Amino acid sequence: WTGQGRPVCICPSTMVVPETQDKMYYPPEDLQRDAHVPDFNSYLALYRKSLDNPEAFWKDIADEFFWKKPATGPMLQYNFDVTKGSIYVKCMEGAKTNMCYNVLDRHVREGNLGDKVAYYWEGNSPDRHETITYRQLLSQVCRCANVLKQMGVKKGDRVSIYLPMIPELVYTMLACARIGAIHSVVFAGFSSESLCERIMDAQSSVLVTADGVFRGEKLINLKQIADEALQKCREKPRQVSGTVMSWFVLDLPPVAAQTPWDAEYDVWWDEAMTDSPEECEPEWLDAEDPLFILYTSGSTGKPKGVLHAVAGYLLYTSLTFKYVFDHHHDDVFWCTADIGWITGHSYITYGPLANGATSVLFEGIPVHPHVGRFWEIIEKYRVSKFYTAPTAIRLLMKYGREPLYDLSSLRILGTVGEPINPEAWQWYHEAVGQGRCPVVDTFWQTETGGHVLAPLPAATPLKPGSATFPFFGVEPTILNEHGEELEGEAEGYLVFRRPWPGIMRSVYRNHERFENTYFKKFPGFYVTGDGCRRDKDGYYWITGRIDDMLNVSGHLMSTAEVEAALAQHPSVAEAAAVSRPHTVKGECLYCFVTLKDSREFNRTLEEELKRLVREKIGPIATPDFIQNAPALPKTRSGKIMRRILRQIARNDHDLGDLSTLADPKVVEVLFSQRREAAA
Repeated sequence: WTGQGRPVCICPSTMVVPETQDKMYYPPEDLQRDAHVPDFNSYLALYRKSLDNPEAFWKDIADEFFWKKPATGPMLQYNFDVTKGSIYVKCMEGAKTNMCYNVLDRHVREGNLGDKVAYYWEGNSPDRHETITYRQLLSQVCRCANVLKQMGVKKGDRVSIYLPMIPELVYTMLACARIGAIHSVVFAGFSSESLCERIMDAQSSVLVTADGVFRGEKLINLKQIADEALQKCREKPRQVSGTVMSWFVLDLPPVAAQTPWDAEYDVWWDEAMTDSPEECEPEWLDAEDPLFILYTSGSTGKPKGVLHAVAGYLLYTSLTFKYVFDHHHDDVFWCTADIGWITGHSYITYGPLANGATSVLFEGIPVHPHVGRFWEIIEKYRVSKFYTAPTAIRLLMKYGREPLYDLSSLRILGTVGEPINPEAWQWYHEAVGQGRCPVVDTFWQTETGGHVLAPLPAATPLKPGSATFPFFGVEPTILNEHGEELEGEAEGYLVFRRPWPGIMRSVYRNHERFENTYFKKFPGFYVTGDGCRRDKDGYYWITGRIDDMLNVSGHLMSTAEVEAALAQHPSVAEAAAVSRPHTVKGECLYCFVTLKDSREFNRTLEEELKRLVREKIGPIATPDFIQNAPALPKTRSGKIMRRILRQIARNDHDLGDLSTLADPKVVEVLFSQRREAAA
């Protein structure tokens, strides 16, 4: 497609220009005029260069940043084949740089962007807001870095951050990056048990938290949860030593008055920052030094500490942000994610700041104090690029778009977290984008660091629900169960043949788990764990998790983690969790519990089980449905057949082959006792 709507012949890779009868959405001409990648042929040329000559491609990107010492090795070195030795990825080996310097000092000291707005912060309540320039951001980050240094934090130390969406969260992340400490942000909706587990695994010496936060009308006492987590840490066999920093920034006098306080460990943020200097020399780090750990659910139930390195993550988040959102100097970008997830790391903090962008940082929720809050903020700041989750889109579809808000500033829309259903895509495109804004449907993972399949807004014809084509340097393929590559139209396992700079480097303190999880099943490939379909035009469609993982409201969690929480109840002998379609969340949790002898399943027990999951994991993991199961469908070897349970949860009687079931009668019983509320 050349820009004039004419199909052309495309040879590289398996990508072809659509000659389909499907409804296609083509880029608007006014967007193409100034676009970084103005048409599909330009995309293909750059994509081919990124595969054929990755050394030159990534060197061009690296030249935009500051390097204290240049690289002595190639841009990328790697081994993806476990049969040939240890798995590794290296980017710009030998180079020295600092992430914080590149996303702040470079703009303030070299780019003359000190007075440019870095963030418009919007609080949970519309009357709480703040504007932060790049110069102010640099000053606050340096002061925070000096506080951490004064507390004994040094290069390589881990700092856990348990904060709501406030500017101090960004200050702390960048302060860690400045002094070479490794930050581990924990979503401020996780329970004390989940926080404890992440502190222990990272062996953090400092915890940064707040007294509390309002989400809508609901108050969450973060300090109380943090104290409970630390008490659990102290009870573990391995002690967590070091100072614990308690950080109070919210104007909540009733909460502050009740805030638990331990003078031996706790430090007030405001007091610590008062006399802290505004200058802090950055620590110059090796390209492959760790930048952060971010925990993501694992199929075993124990979260994995995904480890990202400095240089590669800088290059990749910067480039994906620039090209996928076609960023320009006068844009106002808004990603509605929480920084507790990878989306916030890559597309609220590091990617936008690396490009000198202006972003909105939002503490609240979409429907508080009214259902037009998103549209109100877009109008207020003249947001031009808007990036949100299908869950939020489906929620807002219920209310429709309020016509009294002016959304004419929007130029590009984006979705993230899960595949978007075509109905929600259409509403987003027409009601929010007014039929003129391309929708960039991005597929990626905590592990990938940035977008790996995504359209470019001025270059890619769109099919609603498809993540379209690979980003630069990314080489996807589809395998069948036997590891054979499938050509043309196909459906199977989505894998990648080679790394890109932003891919994870390891699982923190467990490289064996890294290799087993992502590289053992198909040697020579990175295995995403997702199913994928490639259509006749070469477009990629993500079909969902292949392993025992759930995607609830865009957040990945393991069935094992939920099942382990349920099994801790004294009445539960065994539990199984599966996904069930949900009109807003995409997927929700449907759980089956087998009770111990003589125990009764009733509403009280059901509420106890839900509360237990909330306490052990967090509110996001709360099951929507819990069904009594006198027995679970198992193979003769004792493996639970979750495929059958998923069918029961959906009330789908087309069960296929049941010959491997040890007791097929179990299925009839489960259908007969299926929750009427779930029908």
